Amino acid sequence: MGNRSGVLELAVLGLLHEAPMHGYELRKRVNAQFGWGRVLSFGSLYPCLKAMLRTGLIATEAGTPDGRRPKIVYSITADGKDHFAHAMHDAGPSAWDDDTFGVRFSFFGRTDPATRLRILEGRRARMEERLANFRAAMSRTAERVDAYTLELQRHGLESAEREVRWLNELIDGERRQQRPPDHTPPVPPPN
Repeated sequence: MGNRSGVLELAVLGLLHEAPMHGYELRKRVNAQFGWGRVLSFGSLYPCLKAMLRTGLIATEAGTPDGRRPKIVYSITADGKDHFAHAMHDAGPSAWDDDTFGVRFSFFGRTDPATRLRILEGRRARMEERLANFRAAMSRTAERVDAYTLELQRHGLESAEREVRWLNELIDGERRQQRPPDHTPPVPPPN
């Protein structure tokens, strides 16, 4: 699922899980919700939709006309729901990649707690590795680079530190929710 078309497919299925939408609305929601690196073009969206139609993950129906012609409305099929559920249960390394993690995270409400925790822990490990690489690079190159390159490295370091802190908080919250509540009866005070 690490490639961009797989991530786009997951995003579309997740959004169509909420409600049927036409292509323009889907494009707008994908751009707004996932902050795609650059604006998602129709040239990327429509081939993805056509492929999903061919494989039976989505279906179409004619929507209400907008003055010119009816818009095609896309909806998720039962096979699409199964595919989405299976993809959301995958907790392998592609689930915490940079390209995939944000889309997966936005649909965490539809992911079981154990899978969420594995994905968060995997993402944290990936970011801790990145943090160590930033620190090592900065210590090796501090004297040999100009101020702008050093600032860019510092920005990367601070961003990775911030994400690790955020992930630690999310992981702690997930673990607290998964722990059964303590139902030990209170001990009465001595007489």
